[in-house]
Amino acid sequence: MPDYSHKGSVCLMPRLEGLGGPVSFQTRLAEGLKSRGVAVTYDPHDPNCRAILLMGGTRHVMDLWRARQRGVRIVQRLAQVYWIHRRKPSGVGHFLRAERNNLLLAFIRRSLAHRVVYQSQFARQFWQRMYGLTPRMERIIYNSVDLQAFQPHGDETPPLDHIRLLVVEGRLGEANEPYLENSVRFGEALARKMDQPLELMVVGEAPLDLQERWKRKTNLWITWRGVVQREEVPAIDRSAHLLFSAELNAGCPNSVIEALACGLPVVGFATGALPEILQGDSGCMTDYGADHWKLENPDVESLADAASRILADSPRFREGARKRAEQAFDLQDMLDAYLEVLLGD
Repeated sequence: MPDYSHKGSVCLMPRLEGLGGPVSFQTRLAEGLKSRGVAVTYDPHDPNCRAILLMGGTRHVMDLWRARQRGVRIVQRLAQVYWIHRRKPSGVGHFLRAERNNLLLAFIRRSLAHRVVYQSQFARQFWQRMYGLTPRMERIIYNSVDLQAFQPHGDETPPLDHIRLLVVEGRLGEANEPYLENSVRFGEALARKMDQPLELMVVGEAPLDLQERWKRKTNLWITWRGVVQREEVPAIDRSAHLLFSAELNAGCPNSVIEALACGLPVVGFATGALPEILQGDSGCMTDYGADHWKLENPDVESLADAASRILADSPRFREGARKRAEQAFDLQDMLDAYLEVLLGD
């Protein structure tokens, strides 16, 4: 294992706070780099900075340009292109912010980054299709987790008197409301096939008016768990029977990888990077059954049939989920890859 501790600091930019997968990823990466003896900063002006890992984009483009002029390596990490705002009206402000972000990301990718890391094959193909090829060195590095912190062993177990279907998203509402609608419709379809009650547990920020609206629209048992601390996620994953991957065309959803590491099988529609992640007995996917790019109604019945088969053979799939995480999503392997891209030759 190469020693990069003498090569200067890595700047993580911008410093992320709040909810969602990118925040979890940055926290994990910072802790991992420090454990390898690599100094971490969030200041691109730090004179010891040798590389900047840009989490998507930043408005401080001049800081990137000045760092590049000093010989600092710029590495841009990209997930999928923002797209759902073009299909789901969510206000002019949201639309303009999403379009501005896409243009900013594309400019940095084309003109400032020395290297580009994509979170999946899907993400790379999406960017190339929308904004063309670049001469930059490109690499795919999947998100990963600490397999000791996220593991199947713990005091928590799924309830015996009902089925718990889990959904974990950073935010629901605005343009992301179709993800919640698909979750509820899938939960309703699966509940009809079960001989036990089914609980849909929603983890993430969901506005109160959205919760009230869905209480009126469905008889499904929904538990609104709300925003939780990152340290609580393993216990929540271990307490469920299934995770529904609600996001469509996801670049590399952290919630899926965390669930697999905890031995929680994942179900979802075969969009985005999910076919790259779910392999073997780690869960199941079915065809969306309509045009998911247009947010048409999915075929929840077929997915519910597949999910019921997983529930009927739960020990096999829980073991398969953990096995898949160990094969492909170990944090130490991800750290090796990022260190090579950031500080390697």
